Amino acid sequence: MNLIRRPRRNRQSAVIRDMVQETRLSVTDFILPVFITEGQNVRSEVSSMPGIYRYSLDLLLNEIEECVDLGLKTFDLFPNIAESKKDKYATESYNPNGLYIQAIGAIKARFPDVMIMTDVAMDPYSSDGHDGIVENGKIVNDPTLEVLGKMALAQAQAGANIVGPSDMMDGRVGYLRQVLDEGGFHDVAIMSYAAKYASAFYGPFRDALESAPKFGDKKTYQMNPANSREALIEAQLDYEEGADFLMVKPALAYLDIIKLLNDNFHLPIAAYNVSGEYAMIKAAAQNGWLDGERAMMESLMAIKRAGANVILTYFAKEAARVLNS
Repeated sequence: MNLIRRPRRNRQSAVIRDMVQETRLSVTDFILPVFITEGQNVRSEVSSMPGIYRYSLDLLLNEIEECVDLGLKTFDLFPNIAESKKDKYATESYNPNGLYIQAIGAIKARFPDVMIMTDVAMDPYSSDGHDGIVENGKIVNDPTLEVLGKMALAQAQAGANIVGPSDMMDGRVGYLRQVLDEGGFHDVAIMSYAAKYASAFYGPFRDALESAPKFGDKKTYQMNPANSREALIEAQLDYEEGADFLMVKPALAYLDIIKLLNDNFHLPIAAYNVSGEYAMIKAAAQNGWLDGERAMMESLMAIKRAGANVILTYFAKEAARVLNS
């Protein structure tokens, strides 16, 4: 046969395949989400997330040191708070002597060059388990912004580099930008959860934080998984309000949304490879149903190929070892 084009020529050896590879993963693409809990010498595995632990602050500092040695430099903190410290208005979220704010300061003191990203949402601290204030069974938007502002300001004062509003309240990016700027924190970036969907893939995360809603669901503020154009509306608003990054969450079931935002906005696009996506691969690998390492790397590559500049993933430490080998 006289074939002019034979694409297999560019696949015939490992050297050629590597030379023409279009997308490359780097350790610097990753942000590692970490779970912190109260106490001393605590390292408790999340049952639905094999290999992922809740750390007390003393052990968390050791874990971060291990990660830094692998080249990981950015960490997103999530707190597991005792039920007794939760209330309707999430006041523990901005307590300067509380676990979360103290953890930010301790990490920055020991690792000044590490970037700390924070979570700005009420659910870990709320007695209702929702991302906003609940009044008469409804999530009220504007009063919630005041709580989020206090939270973000306290985090910035403790040394946070990036705040991550994950609440999906309308107008929160603009409100936080104003609060941070008025507080003198012009350099603190906002990574907006611009397109956060009401997903089934968050279950293991809620196990880790014990933060599931006490009633109802989050469909009045998180997005309908059926909608893509709505993601453009949300992203445009966050862009106009001053977001520095736009995030899509979850990642694997929303690769089209990652591409959509990357095609339409000249900001770094982040994607959150969430707990359920992690758990599925881990469970299948433990059962011998697939090659866990290959599935991990293929999934992360797909997220980057879709257009994510930044990937929040529980695989970050494991993937860093693969990339460094």
